[in-house]
Amino acid sequence: MQLNSLSPRTKDKKNPPVGRGGRRGKTSGRGAKGQSSRAGHKIRPEMRDIIKKLPKLRGYGKNRARTVKTNRIPASAINLSLLEKAYTAGEMVSPASLLAKGLVRRTKGRAPVVKILGAGPLTKALVFKGCSLSAAARTAVTAAGGTCHA
Repeated sequence: MQLNSLSPRTKDKKNPPVGRGGRRGKTSGRGAKGQSSRAGHKIRPEMRDIIKKLPKLRGYGKNRARTVKTNRIPASAINLSLLEKAYTAGEMVSPASLLAKGLVRRTKGRAPVVKILGAGPLTKALVFKGCSLSAAARTAVTAAGGTCHA
């Protein structure tokens, strides 16, 4: 046996040359033109495009209340016309009493911040405690003979 008489056990199979004007023409088996037909192409991940399209909360501009004061309880507005129906003369109006009468709801598990607005008539003298009042409501309460405590 001599070296020139030896032959390999496996056949010497090579991949056909593609994209050099040979048997596969035009797109050379790569489908289409453009980025997807180039060597080493990378298409951006879908998730990154979705993140880029989301609206951003930029700094302390219009969105300051949402970004900085996250545990802030928004005020519940109550009109004088509702208080006229629910309360009798001389009664105390407070966030706790409004909650007990069902005029306001709990917010984040506690009694809400209440603001009294001046819509509607008020004929009864009521005592307000722990509520903020608008200017119109304050004049209506004092005109009816009620008092306001901070």
